[in-house]
Amino acid sequence: MVNLEQDDHLISALTRIADALEDNTDILRGIKKHYDGVVPVMERNAKRVEKAHEEQGEGEFGWGDYLNPKKVFKQS
Repeated sequence: MVNLEQDDHLISALTRIADALEDNTDILRGIKKHYDGVVPVMERNAKRVEKAHEEQGEGEFGWGDYLNPKKVFKQS
Protein backbone atom coordinates (compact mmCIF):
# COMPACT_ATOMS: atom_id res chain seq x y z
CA MET A 1 0.00 0.00 0.00
CA VAL A 2 1.20 3.52 -0.80
CA ASN A 3 1.74 5.74 2.20
CA LEU A 4 0.71 9.38 2.55
CA GLU A 5 4.19 10.76 1.78
CA GLN A 6 4.37 8.83 -1.49
CA ASP A 7 0.90 10.09 -2.38
CA ASP A 8 2.08 13.67 -1.91
CA HIS A 9 5.12 13.11 -4.14
CA LEU A 10 2.95 11.51 -6.80
CA ILE A 11 0.38 14.30 -6.66
CA SER A 12 3.14 16.90 -6.83
CA ALA A 13 4.72 15.23 -9.87
CA LEU A 14 1.38 14.96 -11.66
CA THR A 15 0.61 18.60 -10.90
CA ARG A 16 3.96 19.71 -12.33
CA ILE A 17 3.33 17.64 -15.47
CA ALA A 18 -0.14 19.18 -15.89
CA ASP A 19 1.30 22.70 -15.43
CA ALA A 20 4.03 22.02 -17.98
CA LEU A 21 1.50 20.73 -20.50
CA GLU A 22 -0.61 23.84 -20.00
CA ASP A 23 2.43 26.09 -20.50
CA ASN A 24 3.44 24.19 -23.64
CA THR A 25 -0.09 24.48 -25.01
CA ASP A 26 0.03 28.26 -24.54
CA ILE A 27 3.41 28.43 -26.29
CA LEU A 28 2.16 26.31 -29.19
CA ARG A 29 -0.93 28.51 -29.55
CA GLY A 30 1.36 31.55 -29.82
CA ILE A 31 3.49 29.84 -32.46
CA LYS A 32 0.37 28.87 -34.44
CA LYS A 33 -0.96 32.42 -34.28
CA HIS A 34 2.35 33.78 -35.60
CA TYR A 35 2.51 31.11 -38.31
CA ASP A 36 -1.06 31.79 -39.41
CA GLY A 37 -0.20 35.49 -39.73
CA VAL A 38 3.08 35.06 -41.61
CA VAL A 39 2.48 32.20 -44.02
CA PRO A 40 -0.33 33.83 -46.06
CA VAL A 41 1.86 36.90 -46.61
CA MET A 42 4.79 34.72 -47.69
CA GLU A 43 2.57 32.78 -50.11
CA ARG A 44 1.16 36.02 -51.55
CA ASN A 45 4.67 37.43 -52.07
CA ALA A 46 5.87 34.20 -53.68
CA LYS A 47 2.96 34.34 -56.13
CA ARG A 48 3.78 37.97 -56.97
CA VAL A 49 7.40 37.09 -57.71
CA GLU A 50 6.36 34.13 -59.83
CA LYS A 51 3.90 36.29 -61.76
CA ALA A 52 6.57 38.96 -62.30
CA HIS A 53 8.95 36.33 -63.65
CA GLU A 54 6.28 35.00 -66.00
CA GLU A 55 5.39 38.51 -67.23
CA GLN A 56 9.04 39.37 -67.75
CA GLY A 57 9.64 36.26 -69.82
CA GLU A 58 12.89 36.01 -71.69
CA GLY A 59 13.35 39.74 -72.19
CA GLU A 60 16.55 41.65 -72.64
CA PHE A 61 17.25 41.78 -68.91
CA GLY A 62 16.39 38.64 -66.96
CA TRP A 63 16.97 37.67 -63.34
CA GLY A 64 19.90 35.52 -64.41
CA ASP A 65 21.64 38.57 -65.85
CA TYR A 66 21.73 40.71 -62.73
CA LEU A 67 25.40 39.89 -62.17
CA ASN A 68 26.38 40.54 -65.76
CA PRO A 69 27.72 44.13 -65.86
CA LYS A 70 27.47 44.28 -69.67
CA LYS A 71 23.72 43.77 -69.43
CA VAL A 72 23.15 45.92 -66.35
CA PHE A 73 25.30 48.90 -67.41
CA LYS A 74 24.70 49.23 -71.12
CA GLN A 75 27.08 51.42 -73.03
CA SER A 76 25.54 53.95 -75.36
